[in-house]
Amino acid sequence: MAGGDRTAVGEMRFGDHLFLAYGNGAERLAVLAAYLRGGLRAGQALLYLADGEPARAARDRLRAVFAAGDPDLLAALNDGRLAVSEAAGRPAGEVIAAAGGPGRRGVRVTVEASPSSRGWPGTAGFAAFEDAVGRAAAGAGDVMALCQFDRRWFGPGLLGGLEACHGGRVRADAVFDNGALRIEPLFAPPGLRLTGSIDASTLPGLLAALRGLDGRAAHVCLDLAGVDFCDLDGLRALVGVNEWSIVPDRMVVLRSAPRCVEMMMRVTGWDGVPGVVREGAR
Repeated sequence: MAGGDRTAVGEMRFGDHLFLAYGNGAERLAVLAAYLRGGLRAGQALLYLADGEPARAARDRLRAVFAAGDPDLLAALNDGRLAVSEAAGRPAGEVIAAAGGPGRRGVRVTVEASPSSRGWPGTAGFAAFEDAVGRAAAGAGDVMALCQFDRRWFGPGLLGGLEACHGGRVRADAVFDNGALRIEPLFAPPGLRLTGSIDASTLPGLLAALRGLDGRAAHVCLDLAGVDFCDLDGLRALVGVNEWSIVPDRMVVLRSAPRCVEMMMRVTGWDGVPGVVREGAR
C-alpha cells in the first residue's frame, strides 16, 4: 500500500495524536492547510502551538504564507478562528482545553515542533510535552492533534522515538482515489505516486491530476511502482504530461514502471520521447 500505514490527513478523527515528518515546505503546507481547512469546514476551533518562536512571529510568518494562496486560512488567522500560541509557558493541556468555546464543534491542534528546550525524542522534557498533548486529545473526546517535524533534523532512530510519542504518522490526502486507482502527491521530487489500474474508468482522474501538477517545476516524477495495469491512452497521458508545462525543457521521470508499460513504450516508440526518462523499471 502506498504511503505505508500512514493516515491521510483528511481521515483524522477526534482522539488522534499523529505526526507529520515533512521533507520540504511544500509537503508541510499541503498537509497543514488541508488539516486546518477541514477544521474550518467543520466549525472547529483551530489552535497553532509554535515551538521555539514567539507567537507574534509565528503568526506573521503564517500570515505571509497564507496570503500567497489560501485566503480562507488567512481570514481565519486574522479574525481569531485560528489562534496562535507559544508551546512553552502554560501547560499544553491547559492551553488546548481553553481553545474551545461556545459554538465550536471540537478543537484541532497543530504543534510546530523544532529542536528546542524541550529536547529531542527520548528526553524527559520532550516526552512530557507530547504526553500532555496526547492526553488532551484522547481524554477530551473532541480534540485531535497534529505535530509537525522536519525529518531532515532527525535520524531513523529519532524518528522511531517520535513514533513512540504519537499514535502514528500522517500523509497528504490523495488527489484522486476511486478504488481502482489512487494518486498521491510527491514532494521531493515533485510529482505523483500511482497505485492501481490506469484504464478508461480512471483516465479522467489521471488527466486531472497531471494537469494539476506545477507547470513551473523543472522536473517531475511519476512513481509507477504500484501500477498493475496501464492501457495505451493512459500511457499516452503519462508520456505527454509536458503538454501542460510552461517549462520548455522539463524532465519527466517515469519511476519503477511495470513491464507492461516498458513493453508498450518500446512498441509505440515512445521510449524516445524528448524529456521523458525511465528510472528503475520493475
